[in-house]
Amino acid sequence: MDTIWIVLLVVLAILGAPLFAIFGAAAMLLFGALPDTSITGTANDVFSEKFADSPLLVTIPLFTFAGYLLAESGTPQRLVKVSRAWLGWMPGGLAIVCLVASAFFTTFTGGSGITIVAIGGLLYPALVADKYEENFSLGLVTTGGSLGLLFPPSVPMIIYGVVAGIMIEKLFLAGLIPGIITVAALAIYSSATGVKHKMPRTGFNVSEAFTTLWEAKWEALLPIALLGGMYSGLLRIHEAAAFTAIYTLVIEVYIYRDVSFRGDLPRIIRESMTLVGAILAILATAIGFTAFLIQARVPMMILDAMEGFITSQVMFLIALNFFLIGVGMLMDIFSAIVVVVPLIVPIALRFGVDPYHLGIVFLLNLEIGYMTPPVGLNLFISSFRFNKPITQLYRSVLPFIGLLGLALIIVTYIPSLSTWLPSLVESSAVDLGSVDDDLDADYDLDLDSLEGDDDSLDLDDLGADDEELDLDALEAGDEELDLDALEGDEELDLDALEAGDETEFP
Repeated sequence: MDTIWIVLLVVLAILGAPLFAIFGAAAMLLFGALPDTSITGTANDVFSEKFADSPLLVTIPLFTFAGYLLAESGTPQRLVKVSRAWLGWMPGGLAIVCLVASAFFTTFTGGSGITIVAIGGLLYPALVADKYEENFSLGLVTTGGSLGLLFPPSVPMIIYGVVAGIMIEKLFLAGLIPGIITVAALAIYSSATGVKHKMPRTGFNVSEAFTTLWEAKWEALLPIALLGGMYSGLLRIHEAAAFTAIYTLVIEVYIYRDVSFRGDLPRIIRESMTLVGAILAILATAIGFTAFLIQARVPMMILDAMEGFITSQVMFLIALNFFLIGVGMLMDIFSAIVVVVPLIVPIALRFGVDPYHLGIVFLLNLEIGYMTPPVGLNLFISSFRFNKPITQLYRSVLPFIGLLGLALIIVTYIPSLSTWLPSLVESSAVDLGSVDDDLDADYDLDLDSLEGDDDSLDLDDLGADDEELDLDALEAGDEELDLDALEGDEELDLDALEAGDETEFP
């Protein structure tokens, strides 16, 4: 790409041009600069199974709609009531209520700022009225705005799984223990604050506790039904998304009647799909941009440059944490995922980092970046919502950043916290048709991995329905199969093969 185009795109980005326009223009210019390639070359990846054909794509609008519907209903009030009835007796009980309610709510809203407006707007005045310090209260509700990103069905987790090409269900499991650790760290701090300042508590009343739980029973059943359906095998991820949207619609419109079908629902659909449209536009153009980076072997070049001073997995993870917190400060989470993930995944695999562990480290870093000065997104949302100076927000979040940083260290350097639960789930068969052409060149096909009893290549082991050697299924770039990669010494001319024959290797 010519220098003048680079400068122009940077200037347009600084002036506030839409991010999808910058990604799209850069992708077209980069592909257009390749020999015998038009600027439409970027569309090959956008309309492939990587993006447009991905069955996971439908989950994004469905979960986003459910989150907006919950935010516009009486769910925040019911959630706060039930949390306070069950947890208000604890030291710092109201602060813990804020953490739990925010974590639950953010799982459905994806850290888009809705949690700060919905839950924070309810609890910030209550915290101040209960004599919690103003800075503590501000820091608490600001932190809560992104606290649930590691719990299913977080939309950022789904997008990460789509971009990284890993199983969403296993990524959901990977986030459970680290998510509990982050909430627990903040809850302990809140309890210590409550004891130190002798904050008022509410006595535990069994009748009130079960009454509030009964009032919120439909929302309380949602995560149980969702996770139970997915991990029992009754619901796949896209079916779970449809179930969540329909379930939320029914309970809020027809059972609680918090949302009117004609008055509120069209507006909620319009607002939620506006966000979805922005996410998909960024995803589509960024997929084309990162496709060029992969084709140009940019991750491998970065790895080669890093190998001079990073020699171990621990050193790589340290560098990755600093890098990702910076990314979280400067980019929204959706842009960060689609731009950065394709670059770091090959590098992390080379250093032996488990892909699910990498996903949780990535998302936890961005969760911290959301509230890290000077430009963390949650800081500006809280400043606007509560009419406080941004500099006051900087001071208020520092203790919470420190605690989340401690949780990040624990999660990063104890990989089993992220990998144990996914390891209990049996992996599905490998579909060679979904393997990216650009990455195929970096891996050899090992017959031992096919677990064959002889030297014959049986396409049943590769997931084919018959024993024909199908060139399209192998996605070969030419018409010769190099048997050196199969520990052979000869070349097999695929033109000589007749359909229906089994290929025998010497």
